Amino acid sequence: MFDLGWTELLLIGIVALIVVGPKDLPGMFRAVGKFIGKAKGMAREFSSAMNDAAEGSGVDDIKETLRKAANPMKSAMDEVKKTTDSVTRDLKDSAKPVLSEERQSQADKIRDKAAEMASSRKAAEVEAETAKPEAAKPKPKAKPAPKTKPKPKAAPKTKPAPKAKASQKQNAGDKA
Repeated sequence: MFDLGWTELLLIGIVALIVVGPKDLPGMFRAVGKFIGKAKGMAREFSSAMNDAAEGSGVDDIKETLRKAANPMKSAMDEVKKTTDSVTRDLKDSAKPVLSEERQSQADKIRDKAAEMASSRKAAEVEAETAKPEAAKPKPKAKPAPKTKPKPKAAPKTKPAPKAKASQKQNAGDKA
């Protein structure tokens, strides 16, 4: 709203002190405070009335539509999530089809046999696990001594012979 710094407020206070006088200054500040309080209350009431009117007129629906338009990927994922949730709910709510007595007895036999096989498999796995540590313990082997490689002897460095350019020029002069 208004951007008043400390210097502006000090200037207003000095002018008010000069114009109103020190005797009536506290009464004036009290009246100004009441006026500002009433103005803030009216602004708050107006703002809440506008928000209530906006909620009643469907502005929230428009806001939601704009949000979806601004982020189409998120809104698409929300729709997919809603659909999968509804399908999952429908599948859970639907009753399983009732089997005939013959089919039900066959299904029970299959379940019993599968449970029996699973328990025997688990027992075999436990037995194998208990036997495995005893037989699988390898005897510690002695570590072989590390091989040390002999260092190669460096060949003595020899300086290359200086090139005799001057002698080559003399030989070339002698031949000519």
